[in-house]
Amino acid sequence: MHEDRRAVTPAGVVPLPGLPGLSSAEAAQRLERSGPNRLPEVSTVPGWRRLLAELTHFFALMLWVAAVLAFIAGMPQLGVAIVVVIVVNGVFAYIQQERAQHAAAKLRELLPAMVSVRRDNRVIKVHTTELVPGDAVVLVAGDRVPADLRLALAAGCTVDESMLTGESEAVSKAAGDTVFGGTFLVIGTAEGLVASTGGQTRLAEIASLTGKVEAPPGPLALELQRIVRIVAGVALGIGALFFILSLLVGISWRDAFLFAIGVAVALVPEGLLPTVTLSLAIGAQRMAARNALVRNLQAVETLGSTTFICTDKTGTLTQNRMNAVEVWTPAGLLGITGPGYGPEALVTGEGGAPAGAGAFRAGQRLSAAARAASVGRAVPHEGQWIAQGDPMEAAIDALATRLAGPEEPAPSHRFAFDPRRLRESAIVGTTLFVKGAPESVIPLCRGDGGGGADRALQMVDQMASHGLRVLAVAQRSLPGLPGDRFKLEEVETGLTLLGLIGLHDPPRAEVRLSLQAAREAGIKVGMVTGDHAFTAAAIARETGLIGSPETVLEGHALPEDDEVLAALLDRDGVVVSRVTPEQKLRVARLLQHGGHVLAMTGDGVNDGPALQQADIGVAMGLSGTDVAREAADLVLLDDDFATIIAAVEQGRATYANIRRFLTYHLTDNVAELTPFVIWALSGGRFPLALSVLQILALDIGTDLLPALALGSEAPSTGALKRAPERRHLMDRALMFRVFGLLGPVEALMEMTAYTAVLLGAGWSPGAELPLSDVLMAASGAAFTTVVLAQLANAFACRSATAPPWRLGWFTNRLLLWAVLAELGLLSVFLFLGPLAALLGQSPPTPGGLAVALGAIPAVLLADWLYKLARHRRSGRKARAA
Repeated sequence: MHEDRRAVTPAGVVPLPGLPGLSSAEAAQRLERSGPNRLPEVSTVPGWRRLLAELTHFFALMLWVAAVLAFIAGMPQLGVAIVVVIVVNGVFAYIQQERAQHAAAKLRELLPAMVSVRRDNRVIKVHTTELVPGDAVVLVAGDRVPADLRLALAAGCTVDESMLTGESEAVSKAAGDTVFGGTFLVIGTAEGLVASTGGQTRLAEIASLTGKVEAPPGPLALELQRIVRIVAGVALGIGALFFILSLLVGISWRDAFLFAIGVAVALVPEGLLPTVTLSLAIGAQRMAARNALVRNLQAVETLGSTTFICTDKTGTLTQNRMNAVEVWTPAGLLGITGPGYGPEALVTGEGGAPAGAGAFRAGQRLSAAARAASVGRAVPHEGQWIAQGDPMEAAIDALATRLAGPEEPAPSHRFAFDPRRLRESAIVGTTLFVKGAPESVIPLCRGDGGGGADRALQMVDQMASHGLRVLAVAQRSLPGLPGDRFKLEEVETGLTLLGLIGLHDPPRAEVRLSLQAAREAGIKVGMVTGDHAFTAAAIARETGLIGSPETVLEGHALPEDDEVLAALLDRDGVVVSRVTPEQKLRVARLLQHGGHVLAMTGDGVNDGPALQQADIGVAMGLSGTDVAREAADLVLLDDDFATIIAAVEQGRATYANIRRFLTYHLTDNVAELTPFVIWALSGGRFPLALSVLQILALDIGTDLLPALALGSEAPSTGALKRAPERRHLMDRALMFRVFGLLGPVEALMEMTAYTAVLLGAGWSPGAELPLSDVLMAASGAAFTTVVLAQLANAFACRSATAPPWRLGWFTNRLLLWAVLAELGLLSVFLFLGPLAALLGQSPPTPGGLAVALGAIPAVLLADWLYKLARHRRSGRKARAA
């Protein structure tokens, strides 16, 4: 233990003489050698190269080729549209990638602008960047530490290191201790020698770690890459096939090439990413309404795929609102019931009986002593009482107010809480008041039974069994002889125990239900915190987070072997305490390597690397630092764990919605491709029912709005009753529904309507092609059939299990408006002469229109029979199990 170079008298602390400091000349020389005291820039890829990468990845390259081919094929409008899609998506992705650089930049703001140093035997102000190793820095309460310092002098010094360590309590510092840049002095005064500046500081290590961490691609990004590769391969393959078939039926190579280009471009999913983006934006808007601010749109879907949540403790699981609920003194036990930090409370005796006069007076004396040894206070603010300073000390202040304890004079000196002593003290006049952990304070009390020390140890166990944090409070009189000096350890002996205070940081009311919901959803939950293991485990028990058997790990004792640690971590209810930024980052990586989609919460600078590494980083909006918020994908505006679960529900809904409009899009592609297949198989003798321009009108015109409306479906009632989605977006069930059922039904009705018009005009297979008017009417019938079939398909795609009439026809208002818009566009494409002529179609004949209208019940019937068979099959499997 470092020697405490403080001297204690009844008048307070007498610090040792100040440090001599450097001369200005020596400081200038050292500045030239060591460089300025600023965090180094993390080497990153230049912005223009990152933007270029977003415009040249596989999907973008495919679209660039499609755009060029569209211009070659004489479709400049399509080419321009594809270029716009590429640029918009590329710029959006680039903006999202910038958040890592912003997170590292925010760390630089944690260093103060000016700092007091001793130079040339006097205290002067210099810019922080001018600090050099060996400088003597002078700090007073409230100052931010400008670099890593080795303290030479410390008078009642306590430092808030929470942003670096995650520890919620300020730490006492003595001469010989190190304080780190970016932390700040809570109380006391100190002088220290600069040990490290700039890139050598602890803060720089974390800045470098945060800037270098690259989050892995999310599940949605991987799935979209897979879908794009599949669809691109199919489009290019079919285009090549139709080029060959066109040559075989006698079409010139130039016309065959342009025809093949048109087919391939028509099958390229130009609208896929914009539709996904808008669906994610709708999900983000809904999350914001539930106090979850999305900073990265793909995080909306990633949350729905989450399999493990690493949560912090204070403020997320608990209210961060300590409350003194029990007071024990040798005269008896008091129970205190009152909300928050206000003065109103009900005080009762043991068992709920009226409080006895002796116990009440003893409680007043104890609460006054505890308040004298505290700095935090409960203060009124905008109609309510809030904590000013440490919430625990605000609770003690509220307790003293509720018991009407005497207000002690201001202390002449304080000795802040020290994790080595586990207590803090204050001198008021000639009386020393002490409060701290029972195991630290009670042994210092008189051994003659005075103060009820033996009984107190029993009460400590009883209070702890109730999940309370227990503080012991004691006092002693100091000799009042002028000039007498004592070391602190000599003063804090022979105490008289006044009693115990049981404090409770209540869990958020909805946490237990939220944890239960997470587990029902197949999500494991663990606690990763910088707080003490005992505190973390107690909260985990009270909230129901901790698993059985209990697994509580401490940062300093984590196994070095990754496989061993991964096995310990990969269980529901694990608690990891006292973690450093590197350890938290290691935890995140091991869980991800184990196959988990990880959500990690945090609020401090120390959390930045882990938040950046996690599949989805979740920062606290109320208590979090700017660094944590910049590194995160999601910011909780209310710091509430329940908000994470609500966001998970919306994320799952978004995933389901993407599957919905993917089913909708692909079904349409089957109907669009069928006329070309029939044309090719007939050797060109069966007329082509749809042209390339008609296909583009379907994709970009009539289909887009219903697809977007499907992306706005609300979460289903069972979204949190099943395990996270591990299947591909394009799995067997979706492929069968598209290519084995809905697509063929649409194609059958489409070709029936087309053929009915041709046969009605007297055409027979193998005969000469009919007049152009007949072909245009037949093509209009095929076009109308696909649009009306897609109208029914939009309602069918709202659920993978229930028919639309069970969901309610009017429960998705956006879909109703989209369908009306679809019908309006159909009328425009059919009846607006120049546009209809450009597309090569005209209004269908009555017979063709009748078949087209029949596509609506045909699609709905096929969908209902499929869902009915699937329901019965799942029922048989359940009974067999």
